[in-house]
Amino acid sequence: MMIHSIVVAEASSPNPLLPGVPDLVWSSVVFAVLLVFFWTKVLPSFKKNLDARTEAIEGRLEAAEKAQAEAAAKTANIEAEQSAARAEASQIREEARAQGAAILAELKEQAAAEAERITATANAQIESERQAAIVSLRKEVGSIAIDLASKVVGTSLQNDKIASDVVDQFLADLEASK
Repeated sequence: MMIHSIVVAEASSPNPLLPGVPDLVWSSVVFAVLLVFFWTKVLPSFKKNLDARTEAIEGRLEAAEKAQAEAAAKTANIEAEQSAARAEASQIREEARAQGAAILAELKEQAAAEAERITATANAQIESERQAAIVSLRKEVGSIAIDLASKVVGTSLQNDKIASDVVDQFLADLEASK
């Protein structure tokens, strides 16, 4: 019975944890006004700020992608230019080697021609000196032979044209017998 009397006593007294109906109505009205205010004023500005922020981030991403694409294109361009420069440098080196070889061959040819010219000049000079020595020896031998013949014969043969011809004939026969 006691439980029954507590349940009946509780039913007749208001619950302190439950608000009254007028409080619930006014709280609902204030909640609705605040909800409409936030829905119409605050939420659109938040949405606007979020959309602006999203657009800004997307714009920066697009700009970064463009910059990255430009950097990649410039890098590829620079690499192509470097490759072309390397190829050109290689070609220039090869041309320089070929020119150096051609110059070296030309210098060797000139040196050989110069050596041949010097040899020919030396040979001509030697031949000239040999001819001069032969002429000098002929005169010397002729002179000695005429002096010797003059002493043997006892007369002077120095001015005689025949004596000169005899000496020349003798020397020619001597050369022919070699």
